[in-house]
Amino acid sequence: MARDAGGSAQRRLTYEEAMEEAGFGLFHWLLLVVCGWANASDAVEVLCVSFLLPTARCDLLLTSSDMGLLTASIFLGMMVGGYVWGYLADQRGRCRILVVSLTVNGVFGGLASAAPWFWLLLLLRFISGIGVGGSIPVIFSYFSEFMPRLRRGTMISALATFWMAGNILAAGLAWLVIPRTWAHFSLGSLDFQSWRLFVVLCSIPSLTSALLFRLLMPESPKFLMEAGREKEAIHVFRLMFELNMRGKGKSFPEFGLHTSSKGRGELEETKTLGSCRERLANILKKGLVPIKQMFNGSLKARSITLLIIFYCISFSYYGLWMWFPELFERVEDGGSPCANVSLLSPLHNQSCYPVKTAVYMEGFIIAVSNLPGNIFTILMMESTGGKSLLCCSLVVSSLSVFLIYMVQTKTQSLILSCIFSCVSVIAWNALDVVGTELYPTHLRSSALGFFAGIGRVAAIMGNVVFGKLVDTNCAVPVLLVSALLLTGGLVALKLPQSRQTELT
Repeated sequence: MARDAGGSAQRRLTYEEAMEEAGFGLFHWLLLVVCGWANASDAVEVLCVSFLLPTARCDLLLTSSDMGLLTASIFLGMMVGGYVWGYLADQRGRCRILVVSLTVNGVFGGLASAAPWFWLLLLLRFISGIGVGGSIPVIFSYFSEFMPRLRRGTMISALATFWMAGNILAAGLAWLVIPRTWAHFSLGSLDFQSWRLFVVLCSIPSLTSALLFRLLMPESPKFLMEAGREKEAIHVFRLMFELNMRGKGKSFPEFGLHTSSKGRGELEETKTLGSCRERLANILKKGLVPIKQMFNGSLKARSITLLIIFYCISFSYYGLWMWFPELFERVEDGGSPCANVSLLSPLHNQSCYPVKTAVYMEGFIIAVSNLPGNIFTILMMESTGGKSLLCCSLVVSSLSVFLIYMVQTKTQSLILSCIFSCVSVIAWNALDVVGTELYPTHLRSSALGFFAGIGRVAAIMGNVVFGKLVDTNCAVPVLLVSALLLTGGLVALKLPQSRQTELT
């Protein structure tokens, strides 16, 4: 019998038993704040592009197709980064990967503000997206592996609400900064418009998140147990216990852990085997193993179902959401978002200045409308379950998008957009909970990273479709979004119920 950190092994606990011994309290609330801020920083970086489009398109002389490429660039990076970082997190540890991916996100997101050419802006946004693609799936794997079984659904729902906080922060910064003339100055040969300052400010949350993880957060105890690192796992449980039981006069109970017999990382084997080419082929082959496992045996049906759902919701949400500010600029003088396509005929005949503040005010209102949906998710997740919330919210989201196309006034468009924002966030929160509960620890980050990558492909396609058709046949992408949301809601009925299940 392996010995524990204290030199004796009077009893040996499973992960769930050790989690109960560690208690629930201050540590978990601190974890929620740090992981939540990281989630919010990802939202800021992803959504900031939508708010700079109305002004950046004039400064960089962008067509609607160019704007579609710009919004798609970060999702292309997220597609690349999602699975790679997720796989590395399953092999090397969650916390280390979060620090690196958040740093990549913040550094290259900030550098994008100084890009004088459109192609360079696209490149920097792509690299920033690689960082975002790693942090989003790994954050939820990391966070869920600290949660007691009976509180997991509620706490993951609470973590998901920080995406709303990032959305509100991005919308608020856009409202405060982009319309301001004082934020316009020259930096050498670069005309530093207000939207560039907005991009700089949007990179700060990611950098501060990376610092918080580096200084404060331990590795996931579930990952450490799976990696056979018993002493380190017990140390994390001790840290959790001491923070949670502070002031209660309790001492940490001595125990051992049932850990996996696998080593610290199977990638180590590739360091000394064969030529560089053979080692690379071996790494790539091992990198595909989690995907094969996801689509075999009992996991196959749920993996196919989640693939369809991720595609439908990502195409729809990001395709529509990233274009909301642009669509609202088109209804500034009244009418349907798809009725005023003539407003954007040719670039040299239009002016982006003075900036229409109402566009950013409306974006802020839509962002705030996430709040009721987030509160509803937190209150109902444990009693209703993620599957039911996911199905219902996708169907209602589909109806709201269809009505956005049908309405004829600016006020009606705003109201229905707020309804879409409120209800669609329930679907995302439910998907975050369901996704973490349906896969074992050795596949969790890889699976979430893979599905996030599928979602990024869908988001790219959604933005390209909007960019190509928004001026010529606006009804097609809007009605397509409605149809895909309905499809996702119906397919979600095939998912197994995972409410309050133990993590494997």
